[in-house]
Amino acid sequence: MTVITSPKNELIKSLRKLTRKKNREEQQRYLLEGVHLVREAVNAQQPLTMILATTDFQQESWLPSQVPTYWVTPAVAQALGATVTTQGIFAVLPLPQEQLPQTYTGTWLLLDGVQDPGNIGTMARTADAAGLAGVVLGQGSADLYSDKVLRAMQGSHFHIPIYQGDLADWLAAFKAAQVPIFGSELNPAAVDFHQVPAQQNFALIMGNEGNGMQIDLLAQTDQNLYIPIQGRAESLNVAIAAGILLFQLKN
Repeated sequence: MTVITSPKNELIKSLRKLTRKKNREEQQRYLLEGVHLVREAVNAQQPLTMILATTDFQQESWLPSQVPTYWVTPAVAQALGATVTTQGIFAVLPLPQEQLPQTYTGTWLLLDGVQDPGNIGTMARTADAAGLAGVVLGQGSADLYSDKVLRAMQGSHFHIPIYQGDLADWLAAFKAAQVPIFGSELNPAAVDFHQVPAQQNFALIMGNEGNGMQIDLLAQTDQNLYIPIQGRAESLNVAIAAGILLFQLKN
């Protein structure tokens, strides 16, 4: 059995570069870290190109025999990992070739410049739990395949289509499909979300944590919604607000 013992190994050096979006795009692959995410990828029958793990995982029966596995020392695993204390297992997957959906019906969540990986992950998991048709990360949002976003999503990107693109193009597609588009804003012109009936087809846009939605996108919605705040808090976390709106509006 061969074990990679040096962080300067050429394969390890190449994989460590995947922390940057530019390098992920150049290599057309991304890295998963941790037992839960790797198992989720295996269970979802994702096209793993390799697994790297410490020898602690040698007896794990769930590791797919058809995927090349490279054994590494704990020191190499620590160098490869993005967490403070790595669990010692990683998987490499190709970046998916994004294809637009065949239909724009159903319930969709669009993120306009959401930058916090934890918020993106929470909203992706909420969309997954609510049975949405898909999620779209607009320009200015954190990258879908960054290690922090991947950890926050906990594998939900294997269960629900998640896209990255220009929201203006997506809004045009929803309008063409006659799918209602709801924005979210704290504005007197907006409507209390309680007044909107539950429905099967709609697109909901959630804006940037500090600045909200872009004005040009707000102008393209069918209706902009707000959540009444009874206490003294100035606003709700964007991921919490998305959860409230999705489960209230979705039929």
